[in-house]
Amino acid sequence: MQPADLQYTEEHEWIRREGGRVTVGITEYAQDALGDIVYVELPAVGTEVTAGAALGEVESTKSVSDIYSPVTGTVVARNEDLDKSPELVNSDPYGAGWMVVLEAGDDAATVNLMDAQAYSALVGGQGG
Repeated sequence: MQPADLQYTEEHEWIRREGGRVTVGITEYAQDALGDIVYVELPAVGTEVTAGAALGEVESTKSVSDIYSPVTGTVVARNEDLDKSPELVNSDPYGAGWMVVLEAGDDAATVNLMDAQAYSALVGGQGG
């Protein structure tokens, strides 16, 4: 079951809105499909990102996958813990495994976002 307080993308990112800021990570379904995460590449603070464009990548023992920005904005924080402990994405994808925080205005462009129920339907109820 997906956390109900988050929104989700078709590319398996989650977002948590807090005022004009958006925390971004990948879903439990995505980390499970990737396998053991061995490296996470994240943009530097101050980087401008565009909704739907790649903002970083996750490397696992199986493959390398892009992380897509769900909103247009500016990176105001990155999860430095993932530099030394990328496995946090596997062990706690909705908590300690968060990736970046973006500053995005209320009118910022976004990709199609889903609630937990719609995302669960997308992944066929396999998302955890």
